[in-house]
Parts: sequence; structure tokens; C-alpha cells
Amino acid sequence: MSGTAEFDWDPGTYHRFRGHRLRPALDLLRAVPPLSEGGIADLGCGSGAAGPALAQLNRPLTGVDKSEAMLAQARHCGVYGRLDQADIAGWAPDEKLALIYSNAALHWVPDHAALLPRLAGYLVPGGVLAIQMPHQNNAPSHRLWRDLAEELFPEAMAERLPQPGVLLPAEYHRLLLPLGQVSLWETEYYQDLAPDGEGHPVRRFTEATYARPILARLNDSQRATLIATYERVIDKAYPAHDDGRVLFPLRRLFITLAV
Repeated sequence: MSGTAEFDWDPGTYHRFRGHRLRPALDLLRAVPPLSEGGIADLGCGSGAAGPALAQLNRPLTGVDKSEAMLAQARHCGVYGRLDQADIAGWAPDEKLALIYSNAALHWVPDHAALLPRLAGYLVPGGVLAIQMPHQNNAPSHRLWRDLAEELFPEAMAERLPQPGVLLPAEYHRLLLPLGQVSLWETEYYQDLAPDGEGHPVRRFTEATYARPILARLNDSQRATLIATYERVIDKAYPAHDDGRVLFPLRRLFITLAV
């Protein structure tokens, strides 16, 4: 996760849908080929959700995250040999690693054309870079946050809004193929989101992640207006059942690179 002191990640809000967020992390780990000797870095480890599964590989495990609040939660897992507060964009390990694993974090880091080859260079021969990122920017769940904010509060949104940056699959393939053996695929997860009495489930799911930097631009009154407007329109794209449950398709992009 990335975060700032002004608007850090909220572990409680993020964990509301912990099961839905953990499944892609485990699917990515299952796709990792046999590893060479060496340690593991969990980049953007967040609260450590994937830590227990990574720890089963029985290797030195380092968690890296920019968010102090998330790292505080990760410490409770008790599986990380060390936890480093750092921005992935400038992170470098002390020694080369067998696995650099990143679940739902690298889309917040810019310039993948430079970032991914640099991370691959931190691997031992036979090491693996394993990445999973949401590929959902143009879906209504995400696009409506951005479009409504720009329409309602153009002055607050005048400066270019940082948003998750994910290249086309073919661009990643072209970038990584010279570096080793690449495997690349997308999975669309149909998530059954339960109501919690505090709003549309898709709003509750996305406000903890994609909408976080958008909401950070606004004052309390503006946030309330944006959330209320999003609530009025989101049900047209993701209609709720009579019991309030919503079926929410969310696409994720997976990449493994064995060097």
C-alpha cells in the first residue's frame, strides 16, 4: 500500500472485505514456480494479509510498505523477519532475493517501464517477480468516482489526479520478455458483496482503495456530497438484490517473471 501522513490507509476500512482481497493474493502465490535459494520481499505488504501464506515457504520474509498504520497491523502477524517503512518507488533490498511478491500494490507506483526491470535486477538467478494488480480503472465502480469528482468539484480536481497506473498486458509482455520467462493472465472475480447497513457495497469496497486519493482532495462537506452522489447512481451499474447483496465483477492482472 502507499500512503501519506495526511491521508494514510485505514486498516479497518480495508479489512471490511478481507476475504475478497485475499483470494487473488493466494492465487498469485500458487502460480509462483519453484524458487532458488534466498529470501522473500512482500512489497506493499499492507496489514500482512499474505504474510502467513508466504511464511510457509520457510524463507526469510521482509514486509515493505509506506503506510505506518498498515505496518502496525502487519507486526501482529508475527511472521515477518523485518518490516520496512519505505516507498516502493525507491526501495532496494540489502541482498538479492528469491522472490519479490507484490499483491495489489504496484499499480500505485509510477513508471512501470523502469520499475519492473529494476525489481527484476534484485533477484538471484532463478528468482521470481510475482505481481497482481486490479485492472478496473475503466469500470463504472472506479470511473464514476473520478468523473463525479471532476464534475462536482473541478477546482479541487484541477491538478492531475494520481490514479492506479496499469499498462496493457501486451506492454508488460514486451517489457519483461527480454528479462526471463513471463507468464501473464487476467482473472475476473465475481465478488458477492454483503451489505453492512452503511451504504452500497460497491461504494464501501472502492472507497477504501481506488477512491482514497480522490476523497483526500476534498473537505468533509465535499466528501459527503460526492459519496451521496455516487450512492445515487452506482446501483444502476451494480443493482442490489432484495437482501442488499451485490454481485461485483472485478478484474485483476497477474504477472510472474522467472529470471
